[in-house]
Amino acid sequence: QVLERSRDVVDDVSVSLRLWDTFGDHHKDRRFAYGRSDVVVLCFSIANPNSLHHVKTMWYPEIKHFCPRAPVILVGCQLDLRYAEPIKPNEILPPEKGREVAKELGIPYYETSVVAQFGIKDVFDNAIRAALISRRHLQFWKSHLRNVQRPLLQAPFLPPKPPPPIIIVPDPPSNNEERPAHLLEDPLCADVILVLQEKIKIYAHKIYLSTSSSKFYDLFLMDLSEEDQQSAAGHGFGVAVTAAAERMLHQEERHHGRDFLLRAASFDICESTEEAGSGQRKPCLRASTSDGILRGNRYENGERGLRRGRDLSSWSRAFTSIQEEMAEDPLTYKSKLMVVVKMDASIQPGPFRAVLKYLYTGELDENERDLMHIAHIAELLEVFDLRMMVANILNNEAFMNQEITKAFHVRRTNRVKECLAKGTFSDVTFVLDDGAISAHKPLLISSCDWMAAMFGGPFVESSTNEVALPYTSKSCMRAVLEYLYTGQFSSSPDLDDMKLIILANRLCLPHLVALTEQYTVTGLMEAAQMMVDIDGDVLVFLELAQFHCAYQLADWCLHHICTNYNNVCRKFPRDMKAMSGENQEYFEKHRWPPVWYLKEEDHYQRAKKEREKEDYLHLKRQPKRRWLFWNASSSPSSSPSSSAATASSSSSSS
Repeated sequence: QVLERSRDVVDDVSVSLRLWDTFGDHHKDRRFAYGRSDVVVLCFSIANPNSLHHVKTMWYPEIKHFCPRAPVILVGCQLDLRYAEPIKPNEILPPEKGREVAKELGIPYYETSVVAQFGIKDVFDNAIRAALISRRHLQFWKSHLRNVQRPLLQAPFLPPKPPPPIIIVPDPPSNNEERPAHLLEDPLCADVILVLQEKIKIYAHKIYLSTSSSKFYDLFLMDLSEEDQQSAAGHGFGVAVTAAAERMLHQEERHHGRDFLLRAASFDICESTEEAGSGQRKPCLRASTSDGILRGNRYENGERGLRRGRDLSSWSRAFTSIQEEMAEDPLTYKSKLMVVVKMDASIQPGPFRAVLKYLYTGELDENERDLMHIAHIAELLEVFDLRMMVANILNNEAFMNQEITKAFHVRRTNRVKECLAKGTFSDVTFVLDDGAISAHKPLLISSCDWMAAMFGGPFVESSTNEVALPYTSKSCMRAVLEYLYTGQFSSSPDLDDMKLIILANRLCLPHLVALTEQYTVTGLMEAAQMMVDIDGDVLVFLELAQFHCAYQLADWCLHHICTNYNNVCRKFPRDMKAMSGENQEYFEKHRWPPVWYLKEEDHYQRAKKEREKEDYLHLKRQPKRRWLFWNASSSPSSSPSSSAATASSSSSSS
């Protein structure tokens, strides 16, 4: 392969090329490398200014001393380092520096890069041309050398367009799963008191209990007015399943089959009320409404004062009574309206706390001792997934509980979304620029440090049900709430990306900022692919993103402006001049194509026109050929032959 590359054809002349180096630092022996050389390639590094300085002071004088008639070509190597980031800018030589030295020495100048595969063939072809032209002066009678051109001009190297920065979304906060359990231990903003054995009080939160257990959901939506209580006492409240629920149940069984068993709506045998006249209990199916659609809270507005309480002994075996009363907050020691639920006497505090931990986190510790009591409480509360987890632990199949936990979180996420949409069990209202949105303090506290500080600290918002957030729209606040509730980013047609980034930055949510940055960049790239002009939007996003800590979006905007610098300056000259000094300096440093390339391109075009003009005048001055009486082709001196050109490459030292 090396031998094949050593044979070349340049301007219709077959050439055999031989290369050798100058023996490194052996100054005494280097003179032998110059002997009988046809051309000398003098190299330096564009990342080492000293090597260019040595070209003039050491290498070129030495070449002219040992081989004064051999043509010399100056080559700048490592061109790819000119656009590499790690190299210091003051160590990179611009193209005009090498061209100035070449002009001073009267030799051609080329640049090469092995990494970028640029200029290598140009150097060897033009070195061969220089050697052939030098030989033509000595062997002018050889006709095959007449068509050899002068060393050609080299077009400037356009560095590759830098790729756009990739938006990296960091992992969500690792302590989000632990916060609900901590909220159970430190009941901030608690609105439920669970009374065990008439003396033990456990503070909890409606939104966590109701979104994890259908029994608690139905309990907290129960009408506690005196009128309904009398009606319930007259007719009984222990109906197992309504006719509509049974129809829905049969439809689910018929359409889904085995998949129905994997859903949250599980079944259990329960005791119904006594049949009239028989006194005999009849087993029936009770459906858990874990997958059912949440009903709106009819009594949330306007009827709070009518609530008193009612007896639950006929409605569920887990509860004895429920009532609303003014109670002291365990943390602030202020009186507020809370729901007091008295549990059945068979429920023990230890296992019940384990059940509550499951309702808050979806997890059950394998090392729990009272697993049978936990299963009993899960049976009373109709939390069948928890009962299944206990069975897995007892059967040494605890690894299967991971899937149950995943299903728990998916199910609760859907219910939380529904509660957010309907405002069920909400305890705070955010007053925004274009309306109001109801929310839930416990969920906000467990998912956002900013909210936890506001509702749990010595601020006015901790004791009020309305919080004003100026300069915030409903669409942005809804996106923030869905993210805090579910950990997922959801977009809407009326969502303003930049306003959402501003709000997320105010609330100290870097993960949401990154998700919004990714969503914004994806939208801009899709618009650009559809030939939509995004330059104006990018200019608007740039300084806003920098001010509100959206640094990944700012970097992407900087990249877009730099790679489309000429077009952006042409369309928005005033906006570009109004940019900050740091941004303008960044544009000048990272614009593409770079300034040095534009200068080189301009110089190349001018030199190309001058070369064409010189060639035209040269052809015009040549005398017309006259007919001769002998046949030129019969002359032995005019027959084409191979010319062996040897080249010597002189390496520079710093």
